Amino acid sequence: MAHSIKKFFKVGGLMALGAATLTACDSGDGSANQSVHAVGSSTVYPFAKLVAENFARSFPDKRSPLIESTGTGNGIQLFCSGLGPNTPDMVNASRRMKPSEFDSCASNKVDEIIELQVGLDGIAFASARGGIMLNLSPKTIYEALAAKPYGKPQTAKTWKDVDPALPADPILVYGPPSTSGTRDALKELVMEVGCKTDPAMKALKDSNEDEYRQICTEVRDDGGYVDQGEQDNLIVQKIVGNPRAVGVFGYSYMEENADRVQGLPMNGVDPTYDNIASFKYPGARPLFVYVKKAHMRAIPGLEDFMKEWVKSWGKTGPLAKVGMVAMPDEAMTANAAKVQNMVVLTKAELEAK
Repeated sequence: MAHSIKKFFKVGGLMALGAATLTACDSGDGSANQSVHAVGSSTVYPFAKLVAENFARSFPDKRSPLIESTGTGNGIQLFCSGLGPNTPDMVNASRRMKPSEFDSCASNKVDEIIELQVGLDGIAFASARGGIMLNLSPKTIYEALAAKPYGKPQTAKTWKDVDPALPADPILVYGPPSTSGTRDALKELVMEVGCKTDPAMKALKDSNEDEYRQICTEVRDDGGYVDQGEQDNLIVQKIVGNPRAVGVFGYSYMEENADRVQGLPMNGVDPTYDNIASFKYPGARPLFVYVKKAHMRAIPGLEDFMKEWVKSWGKTGPLAKVGMVAMPDEAMTANAAKVQNMVVLTKAELEAK
């Protein structure tokens, strides 16, 4: 959600805003009595909320987890700000942590991080049921939404300007802000892929990566793309209210609103559970949770909350029932082992992706 419009969730009662700062290491100040505190992605938020509800039922003797939606970028910044009772124990992320963020964590003594992939999602393009229907591709999306497609001024006003096979409706896309993991995934999984269809852009990546990033991932700000903050439900409302508009959000929100919105195909592939699970759909992406190992002893329930994620992410588990796409079996096994053995993430792993 927008940084100024945060969601808070506390199972089993009202939450005072001040409680958001009362988690983390056992420093002798009573922090050991605090609940698990997670910040981060608006996409992962409803899944984390469900896991927290199930945790509260499984462990009635432990304090209920506090889940806060700040967006992935802002959440990782909070997570990396340090150790102790004024910092979160976990961050939910709709993209993988960047090496630069790992360095920021380490500089603040957050140097033992456990990374869990918890499921899959897709960057879904959608319109209102009965509204505009577009057969998109990473190339057409890039040319429609880039600030300077292939380094040239953005002149496209309608979808037909981008692709003669598309309708002459104005380009109007409601989507997430720059702090959102969904926006990062949009850039990496869709726009950059479209940009690299031009051989000159592929060559530019080798000669001038900064210029390449700007050209290939900067989103237009002239009204063709409208930032709706970290409010995926607001994006749904906007496109339902305007049948010519297109929205960008996680697949789970499209699934949740299937009675009101329709997914738009990309490369002729619909954003469906099976197509995301098999990675046939171009916008498929992993979802993550990051945990401070240093907080494990101080926060009662933190390890059990991680195990609750493991119990929840199966193909027939509670998360799949609310729209999360389950990981392949081998990924589930590997990530469950990370919880069992408390395996710490390395920078080399992030750089090797």
